[in-house]
Amino acid sequence: MRIVITDIDHDSVEPEREVAAAAGAELVVARASSAEGLAEQAAGADGLVVQYARIDAALLDALPTVRAVGRYGVGVDTVDVESCTARGVAVCNVPDYGTEAVSDHAIALALATARRIPWMDRGVRAGAGGLEAVRPLHGFGGRVFGILGLGLIGAATARKAAGLGYRVLGVDARYQPGTTVGGVEVVELAELLRRAHVVSVHVPLTPATHHLLGAEELALLGPDAVLVNTSRGGVVDTDALVEALRAGRLHGAGLDVFETEPLPGGHPLTELDQVVLTPHLAWYTEESYGELKRRTVQNVVDVLSGRGGPHVLNPEALRRTGGGTA
Repeated sequence: MRIVITDIDHDSVEPEREVAAAAGAELVVARASSAEGLAEQAAGADGLVVQYARIDAALLDALPTVRAVGRYGVGVDTVDVESCTARGVAVCNVPDYGTEAVSDHAIALALATARRIPWMDRGVRAGAGGLEAVRPLHGFGGRVFGILGLGLIGAATARKAAGLGYRVLGVDARYQPGTTVGGVEVVELAELLRRAHVVSVHVPLTPATHHLLGAEELALLGPDAVLVNTSRGGVVDTDALVEALRAGRLHGAGLDVFETEPLPGGHPLTELDQVVLTPHLAWYTEESYGELKRRTVQNVVDVLSGRGGPHVLNPEALRRTGGGTA
């Protein structure tokens, strides 16, 4: 059993090696800078573990022995799941790791931006402490916190926002507006945007959610509203967001994810004082870090061992190859 990590920027792969060793598998870390180089280094692989690399039809055809792809994290937008399914390659993610870490980070970004903490910090360091530069500031009680996507992370964020005194509204394609889910009132997207003082994004990036928040949607937000995104950068139209912030139509934004990652130096977002930026690390705590690494490799091991697994996104791929569907 040969498992190749296609790319990784972690400081260690010891948790992955421990899981692989327990299964009697060989674990290889590729250091390729191109698809061609990756195909060469991953030759003969039974499974792939992916961080950022694109797994598409061409790469799969160059690696005909691959039967499983495991993605570090929840989103699989860099993996062509349809092409994997057609070739009998199971795709796995870790949808329930880091729920508390990401929701904590979303709340932290929301509060830092709404209360303008970074602005105050910069003012104090510069010898200034005036109120005018950070007005208006509001308490949380009676304010509205909108959640886009009521999955595990969105629901956890909703719970924490409610604990701070916010009234929480939600949008989720699975639930009808007018219903209540986990104490969250479900509404239409336009209504949520018009009413919310904080909007926190927790939906995956799909063709249906790409630029879900564009110029038209952002225009529905009030000038004292804050936008937080810890899901995927492509859910928000960056150009439209920059324009809205420059025009003063938003109070601010707290962003952990971007349409281009890492965020290029000199990007317009870096020039806006009312934006709080973090480098796609909402998922990280010491606890979630180790959990993610171990479970990603374990998912691949389970598929290659014929046990399937609960987090195979395309179980029809297992049926094509006669693999398990545990």
